[in-house]
This record gives sequence, structure tokens and C-alpha cells, in this order.
Amino acid sequence: MELFVEFVGNHPLLFLALSIVISLLIWNLLGEQVSGIKSLVPQEATLLINHDNAIVLDVREENEYANGHILKSLHIPLSTLSDKMKSLEKYKTRPIIASCMSGNRSGRACRLLKKNDFEKVHNLKGGIIAWQNANLPLTRGKN
Repeated sequence: MELFVEFVGNHPLLFLALSIVISLLIWNLLGEQVSGIKSLVPQEATLLINHDNAIVLDVREENEYANGHILKSLHIPLSTLSDKMKSLEKYKTRPIIASCMSGNRSGRACRLLKKNDFEKVHNLKGGIIAWQNANLPLTRGKN
């Protein structure tokens, strides 16, 4: 214990960095449990789409969506999602998988959906990039 105290005293910045990393890891692990939003890897998402009739909500911008998107996904850019929440009402009880390029914007979309009482909200972990890396198909153009 004495060595630990000496180490912290001699290396306060290193100890601060370690504390921050540990805090972020805990935040990441507990965040899903607290928010009720589950992150899915692409393989889990395909199972949910195929077996539970999940809806894929693509929140990327128009040009990103046209360059390649998951087949039959709904396209509502994140910037307009609040205004178009009424059009999603019919999907309130179905699983919804939000997707974007990397998983960041879709995470914000998930929080907005949860705030509007959607029950089964999921985030595509790693977004379309992870989908492509898993060698899953994308379709081009508009639905």
C-alpha cells in the first residue's frame, strides 16, 4: 500500500489518466443497463431483423444513405427525427435498430426514441462501417 501511495505521489498525471480510463469503462458498461438501449453487433441485428421483424432506422444524411444502406431500412436523418416522430408511432412496439455511419448519431437517435416511449430500441454498434466489415449486403439508391 505504501508503494501505491508513493507511486500516486510521484506520478499524479498518470494516476489521473488511469482513473479517467477506468471511469469511462465503467460508464460504458453501465450506460446500456441504465438507458435501456442495447447495442447490437451486425450479426445480432440480422437475427433481430429476420426473427423479430425489427425495423432498421437509418439516421444518416441523404447522400450517405444513397451510397449504401441496409435493405428495407427507413430513412429519417437525425436532424429531422424529432419532427417525424409521429410517422414512427406505428412501430412503437416493434424492435427498432438505429443505424448511422459509425454508431454515434444512431446512439442519439436511440435516446430520442426512448424519450418518446419507444419500447425496444437498439443501436447498431459500429454502424454501417461494422455492417460492411461483417460482409453484410448494402443496397444503393433510395428505397
